[in-house]
Amino acid sequence: MAESETYVYLNGNFVPDKDAVISVRTHALNYGTSVFEGIRGYWNESESRVYIFRMKEHYERMGRSCRIMFMNMPHSPDEYCDLTIKLIKMNNPKTDTYIRPIVYKSSYNISPALLNNPDGTTIFTAPLGQYVDIHKGLHVCVSSWKRLTDNVIPPRGKIGGSYCNAALIVSEAKKSGFDEAITLTNDEKIGEGSAMNLFIVRNGKLVTSTVTDDILEGITRDTIIHMANELNIPVETRRIDRSELYICEEAFFCGTGAQVSPVTMVDHRPIADGNIGPISKKLQDLYFEIVRGKVEKYKHWCTPVDIE
Repeated sequence: MAESETYVYLNGNFVPDKDAVISVRTHALNYGTSVFEGIRGYWNESESRVYIFRMKEHYERMGRSCRIMFMNMPHSPDEYCDLTIKLIKMNNPKTDTYIRPIVYKSSYNISPALLNNPDGTTIFTAPLGQYVDIHKGLHVCVSSWKRLTDNVIPPRGKIGGSYCNAALIVSEAKKSGFDEAITLTNDEKIGEGSAMNLFIVRNGKLVTSTVTDDILEGITRDTIIHMANELNIPVETRRIDRSELYICEEAFFCGTGAQVSPVTMVDHRPIADGNIGPISKKLQDLYFEIVRGKVEKYKHWCTPVDIE
């Protein structure tokens, strides 16, 4: 393989990136009928390994998204894991790496219908550093755009077309000078970020929205809850009012892209003293140790791939 050449898995074959093409007629391109995952591989230079974080859980969630969309996931989660490991070895990254598997409706039908519509699949990888600035603390707004609801396009599924909602949310925020945005549910409670979950701290307790508040059932969110329990930080899952954002002690986003991203200002109001809070920092520091395979008790979450 040429040093600069990368490979993509596409419908049963590993092909050079330049050859991984689908037709403009493809149903998923025309109607947004795809589901996907975002998975991170973390480079551990001292071990010359990439650690893929909670890979199987991501593929299990992709299977649930497929069921929502009348899709038959072309491979089992274990098979997807094997394909991903092989792809990482072929691409031989020596940096943090993003892994994007997709299942998509592949017919050329001129109709949005999902039935009698075969499923294709692909996996590609790309270098990825910080999705947002995780060190300075983010200034965010409450978006004027509502999050999609479960009975419109379910946010608990990672469905391609639904991310137009996220695109509008984050684009409005950035055009207005903010780093990110927080969404409201249809009945005006706090949901999550544009494409990440949200925690706040109140009275020393971590608080996050419920999974029925039109949020993605985040794997990083689940990771944070596990970590907090281990650290004896109390966690409460409940509905959150907008005004709690202005009086909380800390806040942070979490997700595969966002990782653990502290928020220090909301709607021009500083959170507490406007600095990254101690709980956010403690969780952030531990998270980055865990994902690079440096914490033995959490190594079962990390799949090592040796890089030559």
